[in-house]
Amino acid sequence: MRADSPGALTVPESSLRGACAARLPRRRAVPPPRPGIGAPGGAARDKGAGVGLRWVCWQLRLWVRSLSEVRRKVFEKKMLFIRMLRRVGQSPACGCWTPVLPVRFLGISPRQIPADANFHSASFSDTDHPRVLITGGLGQLGVGLANLLRKRFGKDNVILSDIRKPPDHVFHSGPFIYSDILDYKNLREIVVNNRITWLFHYSALLSAIGEANVSLARAVNITGLHNILDVAAEHNLRLFVPSTIGAFGPTSPRNPTPDLCIQRPRTIYGVSKVHAELMGEYYHYRYGLDFRCLRYPGIISADSQPGGGTTDYAVQIFHDAAKHGKFECNLEARTRLPMMYIDDCLRATLEVMEAPAESLSMRTYNVSAMSFTPEELAQEVLKHVPEFQITYNVDAVRQAIADSWPMKFDDSNARKDWGWKHDFDLPELVTTMLNFHGSETRVAQAN
Repeated sequence: MRADSPGALTVPESSLRGACAARLPRRRAVPPPRPGIGAPGGAARDKGAGVGLRWVCWQLRLWVRSLSEVRRKVFEKKMLFIRMLRRVGQSPACGCWTPVLPVRFLGISPRQIPADANFHSASFSDTDHPRVLITGGLGQLGVGLANLLRKRFGKDNVILSDIRKPPDHVFHSGPFIYSDILDYKNLREIVVNNRITWLFHYSALLSAIGEANVSLARAVNITGLHNILDVAAEHNLRLFVPSTIGAFGPTSPRNPTPDLCIQRPRTIYGVSKVHAELMGEYYHYRYGLDFRCLRYPGIISADSQPGGGTTDYAVQIFHDAAKHGKFECNLEARTRLPMMYIDDCLRATLEVMEAPAESLSMRTYNVSAMSFTPEELAQEVLKHVPEFQITYNVDAVRQAIADSWPMKFDDSNARKDWGWKHDFDLPELVTTMLNFHGSETRVAQAN
């Protein structure tokens, strides 16, 4: 453990090694000859006495140096033990030791942390509102989630963050800050300065975009997750990380897909989400992190543009139907996938975060509302837009991804454990989406 890690001394290792080296001889001196070698004469006797004195002095120096080395090692072990104690709590109920929290090694910073700092956020009672941070907040779900949470907990208690510049209406709707999940120090500073207690981690590259840039997807979806987990564990946060139907693969049961089954995804997006599920559960059982996760189906929202996901055809179809009366689908007509309207998705996210920990039988749940094909969706749109036409120009990459995903989610555990219940089926979904986009189109035409 480095001396500049959290809870440790702020003196860097290089300085400590330099100080120790300065007190020890740089070169080992040649020891004098042992006494007692020489003739019994006077000159020899005097010479032998001098040799004996030098020998004693040499032995004394060796003893002092070895004593200093022992003391230095004892001091280092003592400081290591003290740092461990700072991260260990003793449960009054059972008298057992709780696991030591993971420590991220930090470099030297001009803002050094006091050695006696407390690295756990203060506990909050049930009547206090959580302080919320949303990463990747300018994606499909972040802004809507922020609006929902601000209505519930107050505008100033929910901070939206991203690495992109927000639109004016988002910037003025509540607190917004720059946050790069690949910058661990920046994340840590945000959590400490804003006294964050809940963290929603939405930063990720979706399936189709991730396949086009695997190295970036690996950095954002996996390395960024590790930063989030370490910050959340260190500061005792309640952490939500969304997962996806993409966490399953072609060998998973597809109709229906249960919560627990084989998962062998074939996209970097899916692999990173399985990694997130397992790492989150590991941190929960190893460090006591309050990790919660939902596997989202395809999410359909009215006020956001498609974000590069395989299920985003079910968003684009409403834009095109309202504006042009036709739509070209990049999936086959009979490709069935589970879907959910965004209002149900956001409500499910809030409900699982507010659920008592003792009611959760697992840390990662399937959650769903409906399941349909492009053909079935088009038939429902035709009821509202009689002139609507759909054509198919299948994208091989997206089709291969869709064929490896579940056709229907089994979310019975979510409905049993914390009372999940959806509001929107296919007819309500189509009516809501076309009303929104139809009014937008009429306003644009009038202008």
